[in-house]
Amino acid sequence: MKALHEMGVAELAQAIADKKTSSAEATQHLLARAKQHQALGAYLSFNEEASLAQARAADERLAAGERTPLLGVPIAHKDIFVTRDFPSTAGSKMLEGYQSPFDATVVTKLAQAGAVSLGKLNCDEFAMGGSNQNSAYGPAHNPWDTTRVPGGSSGGTAVAVAARLLPAATGTDTGGSIRQPASFCGVTGIKPTYGRCSRYGMVAFASSLDQAGAMARSAADCATLLTAMAGPDIDRDSTSLDHPAEDYGRLLGKTWGEGREGATAAQPLKGLRIGLPKEFFGEGVAADVLAPVRAALTEYEKLGATLVEVSLPRTELAIPVYYIIAPAEASSNLSRFDGVKFGHRAAKYDDLLDMYKKSRSEAFGPEVQRRIMIGTYVLSHGYYDAYYLKAQQIRRLIAQDFQQAFAQCDLIAGPAAPTVAWAIGEKADDPVANYLADIFTLPGSLAGLPGMSVPAGFGGSGAGQGLPVGLQLMGNYLKEAELLQAAHAFQQATDWHTRAPAGF
Repeated sequence: MKALHEMGVAELAQAIADKKTSSAEATQHLLARAKQHQALGAYLSFNEEASLAQARAADERLAAGERTPLLGVPIAHKDIFVTRDFPSTAGSKMLEGYQSPFDATVVTKLAQAGAVSLGKLNCDEFAMGGSNQNSAYGPAHNPWDTTRVPGGSSGGTAVAVAARLLPAATGTDTGGSIRQPASFCGVTGIKPTYGRCSRYGMVAFASSLDQAGAMARSAADCATLLTAMAGPDIDRDSTSLDHPAEDYGRLLGKTWGEGREGATAAQPLKGLRIGLPKEFFGEGVAADVLAPVRAALTEYEKLGATLVEVSLPRTELAIPVYYIIAPAEASSNLSRFDGVKFGHRAAKYDDLLDMYKKSRSEAFGPEVQRRIMIGTYVLSHGYYDAYYLKAQQIRRLIAQDFQQAFAQCDLIAGPAAPTVAWAIGEKADDPVANYLADIFTLPGSLAGLPGMSVPAGFGGSGAGQGLPVGLQLMGNYLKEAELLQAAHAFQQATDWHTRAPAGF
């Protein structure tokens, strides 16, 4: 039998169900492994007693004859989801030590499915960032090269999955915060259609963009996690889609179009049209990223897919549009952290206004302060129409560009990020350089579309050789099952998703 930490979700669930191990044993093993590799900075908090209690409860459910795909499987949650059993900090000093009186809906759903929570995972402060360097508790380190960033904001999630600290974990994606770290760390990550997963109990950054998702080693494991965590929650989340829960793994292993003429076991994706936006393959993409992406697309052709050139002409506008809309929503959402009811309160202040100023200045990091200031500016009198309203209008045009592209193809593919992971500290003094790294993930987020990053090979040069590269796949609204089907077929034909960083 494989070592417990080498097993994915399905393998571990099967081993537990077959009584080759127990949930309690797997939980103890993975907790010990997580503590052994704490230098990676993946975890922010543990509660061993609570985790083992959940594991023992799962073992009791198994003993009673219950069987579900996640029963007894240890996972962990990005520290943007509030939890009763673990502190919920959102990677910020503002919420240091905060203990929520309730669980986020995503956390509750996964617990009901039998998953065991090992702890909370590192992230950029309030999910603002693409490198995990904005966490108030220090950066997470990419296990492929610990001098490099893991991507963000779900950096701790990507690190934990890549370093075999757990088989799968939750993340959130506002502008690429699942897909970009999945690419940088060589794991599989999916962001579903906006509204698929409840935002209740997810600390808000940009409400019209934030969406929960999953990271695991394979598309099949992502499908298992997403099936458990997604579903309508309209009573508690007004942005939740009133759409029935689905089995997102129902198409895995099937031929494209479920038996469309011409599809075979050797070419299961016969009939699939993959759109390649010309804007995703231009000068801005590093050659060492482009090569593995093109090789992956060639593999898709072998599987029967047809490549079609499409255009997303407003791709370049996605960055200015996002960095107007997201900070505007952040400035509104983060106004609640004022030191009155909860959150950090300055030790010394003269009056109420001084308490507000000092509490927020002391507890918010530089990137969060920067975005609050930008957001407040674009929403201010005299600038709302010129900036915020105009950005929303262009956002609608970006969504229309996707619909025109989907008239010619079924899925859209390209690089998840224009480069491999950069060195920690390399872009610390240049926030715009960090923002530009989201160029390929932002358009889909602005449109609210589902997207994935799938391990597609390795790039880098010199000291940075052997760094993971992710292929991004995007589908039309509510097409997660088709996305996962295409990703699974690729992973059945390749082994990039099975590669582990040396030493882990």
